[in-house]
Amino acid sequence: MNLRDLVYGLYARRVEGRLDHAQVPKHIGVILDGNRRWAKASGGTPEQGHKAGADKIQELLGWCAETDVEVVTLWMLSTDNLSRPEEQLVPLLGIIENAVRALAADGRWRVHHVGTLDLLPARTQSVLKEAEQSTHDNTGILVNVAVGYGGRQEIADAVRSLLLEHAEKGTSFEELAEIVDVEHISEHLYTRGQPDPDLVIRTSGEQRLSGFMLWQSAHSEYYFCEVHWPAFRKVDFLRALRDYAARHRRYGA
Repeated sequence: MNLRDLVYGLYARRVEGRLDHAQVPKHIGVILDGNRRWAKASGGTPEQGHKAGADKIQELLGWCAETDVEVVTLWMLSTDNLSRPEEQLVPLLGIIENAVRALAADGRWRVHHVGTLDLLPARTQSVLKEAEQSTHDNTGILVNVAVGYGGRQEIADAVRSLLLEHAEKGTSFEELAEIVDVEHISEHLYTRGQPDPDLVIRTSGEQRLSGFMLWQSAHSEYYFCEVHWPAFRKVDFLRALRDYAARHRRYGA
């Protein structure tokens, strides 16, 4: 361990020691951004960057477990990413599949897919379904893996699901128009039954949501971190929690 690592370790323990666990967000959404830029800066390949980013996930979940976070949503692949050239997309999907398998094999987390399965290759669909089924009874953190996810797509899918449900019941459009409200749509989201994210973290310095959890993040707090995702450290995570705890959430009031 070099001097810099020692200093960061001491600082992280100091921040953690002052953290009020009663003020920790219960649901954290994370936009895992900057893998390719991290790789380029370190002289590596995009594939190496994505692999380093996947390896960071288990560290993050360990930190979350230590601080009583209950739900974590990881944006691993957007619907826009699916339009990347095949030579980029195929290795990326393989890395994501391995990461999901590792989450399931860990034995602590409950894995839940959020996204549109039909947009993904059959092998990726199978990995996601198997991970969800095999971890269903685990009692640890609920880990939403957002693969093939887009916020607008989620809302469109929720409305479609709502319409199909009421069509099966024989509800007329006029009757549905009279009763439909925010809660009806929320019940058909990928994250139905879960609390909305209290805090959304985005790495790599970009300050935009890019469509991440558009519906659920209406009252979320945001934390934008300059470091690229593979370089995200525990001290960066703790700073995000400290910043969140210092805010006064008004929920629009």
